[in-house]
Amino acid sequence: MWRRVAGAALLAGVLAGCGTAEDDDKKASASSAPAKAGGGDGGAGAKSGGRLGGPGTACELPVSFETAARWKAESVLSGSGASGSPEEQPEELLYQGPVAPACEVDAKPAGHVGFLRVYTGKPGGADARGVLEAFLAAENGASKETYRSFKTGGLSGIEVEYLYTSEFLDEPKKEHALAVATADGPVVLHLGGIDTQEHQSMLPAFELAKRTLRTV
Repeated sequence: MWRRVAGAALLAGVLAGCGTAEDDDKKASASSAPAKAGGGDGGAGAKSGGRLGGPGTACELPVSFETAARWKAESVLSGSGASGSPEEQPEELLYQGPVAPACEVDAKPAGHVGFLRVYTGKPGGADARGVLEAFLAAENGASKETYRSFKTGGLSGIEVEYLYTSEFLDEPKKEHALAVATADGPVVLHLGGIDTQEHQSMLPAFELAKRTLRTV
């Protein structure tokens, strides 16, 4: 799958220690730990860097939400994202269950190693729980899922916390995802991270997006 191919490449680069960019990211992440705990760009009450998803933004989506300060959004399916345009890849590599990647918000400019990724699907009346379960079913290595419902901005959604295991990891790591259904199709937001510690440091950005989620 698209995300796991990109994730494997990222992990391989980190494990091999090839390049100083990742080292700089880790140093920035470590040096900003007090800010994370107390409400910096990744901490509780993360500062907003603006609203994403509406017309004229980096990613035009069925929903809009606020991104954490200094996180950089980039469209995926337009060809400007890391994975290239749909014409350049087999369709089966794009879809994870009923949704395909549409946007990724890179945490690296804020000193973290990870992405908040947005997936969208076709209209058709799919319910959020079914979409999220199918998304996880296509996630090889997912286990110990805990689902919970939420409401925000007139939307009812489902969130899941789970563990992800792969051959590239020394131990399982936590990940989060949520799904909402809109008239323009389902939307899934996913937060990963290079490990559980980094995931936890970025989690307030995920919470900010969930709390400010609205239909466009």
